[in-house]
Amino acid sequence: MTIEMRPIGFVYHDYEKVPRHWSVSDVEGNLVIDEEYIEGLQDIKAGQRIVVIFHFHKSPEFISRYLRQSPPHRNEIMGVFSTCSPNRPNPIGMSVLEVLDVNNNIIRVKGIDMLKGTPVLDIKPHIVDKYTCSSFEDEGD
Repeated sequence: MTIEMRPIGFVYHDYEKVPRHWSVSDVEGNLVIDEEYIEGLQDIKAGQRIVVIFHFHKSPEFISRYLRQSPPHRNEIMGVFSTCSPNRPNPIGMSVLEVLDVNNNIIRVKGIDMLKGTPVLDIKPHIVDKYTCSSFEDEGD
């Protein structure tokens, strides 16, 4: 079986280094989505959170020694599927970002933990429960 994906857009920001995880990031930047998908962005609004699925495009090819890794913030060796490491069998990442603004095909976001030029594969709503999608104001309720 072969699975092929193509980016729907790319991540842009002004930082050389970004935090390792979205939950500790205040980095702001843009998701520039290909204009052919602009209609699909119409209900994304400032204040909500979105799940961004992306490709770890700078990760090395996965080899068996990456099955167990020692995350930099932990003093233990863990299985790859228990970590957020970019070294994965399928180099796919996920971040939950705060939407600051949407202007045509550009989504301004906060919480970036992706390198400049990272390919965006998909965007999904951040679902808190079966009835609602999250907004930034919902956090901590």
